[in-house]
Amino acid sequence: MTIVEAIIEVMNDFPDGMTDKDVYSTIVSKKLYKFGARDPFSVVRGKIRSHCLGLDFPSASNHKYFTIIKTVGKTNYYGLISKKYESAKINHQNTDPSEMLPEEKIIAAYTEHRQNMKLQLIDMILANDSYFFEKMVVDLLLKMGYGYDKSSGIVTKRTRDGGIDGIIKGDPLGLDTIYIQAKRNKSTNIVQRDKIDQFIGAIGERNKGVFITTSSFSDTAIKKANSSSKNIILIDGDKLSDLMLAYGAGATVTDQIAIYKIDEDYFN
Repeated sequence: MTIVEAIIEVMNDFPDGMTDKDVYSTIVSKKLYKFGARDPFSVVRGKIRSHCLGLDFPSASNHKYFTIIKTVGKTNYYGLISKKYESAKINHQNTDPSEMLPEEKIIAAYTEHRQNMKLQLIDMILANDSYFFEKMVVDLLLKMGYGYDKSSGIVTKRTRDGGIDGIIKGDPLGLDTIYIQAKRNKSTNIVQRDKIDQFIGAIGERNKGVFITTSSFSDTAIKKANSSSKNIILIDGDKLSDLMLAYGAGATVTDQIAIYKIDEDYFN
């Protein structure tokens, strides 16, 4: 009998769920499995969470046998997957950190780190002037692969080019060109529809436009951009900071950690 088979046998008798500690102690008391690990309880907890529906982390198994039936305080009660519990909502924020596997803690810490970095990037942008922001968004689009070479991005504000802050030329003749509007706003200064109308007007007969802001867009602004006959892309502060991290604009990778996953097919 494998550890997973022992867990399944134990849970069969507890349809209302068991804590991971209850599962482990029951396996031991019934002598269903002989553990050789130094910390057998952690092994049982790892197997439960790895095969638990809704707990998807890099090292989790693709085969799901268990689910979180309920959470009391911060303690999860696990059971076998059945129709009764398929719709159970899993609130990861209520999970006691002590129940989490090391790789889950790594992912949670990384998610928090990434969010902090995104907030710091926006703060750094707001600490600079508008011209810096316009140069930055042009640089970002070039890093993303737009433009035919590194010199194909132009900041146009100082030439007062009809409200267009930047231009990315997709070819030497400028036949495939992207026009940019960059608004360096505080989070409370949401871009409204009238700004999208003005941007579309500034584009004129031209077809491609990217409106980038450090804040966000109102629902009517989004609807206007989506319904326009022109190809208008909106990038808010959250998406902007994601792109900056992804393409190394204002942030660099200092270290990387590998998270391993058992190759179950190898052992079958």
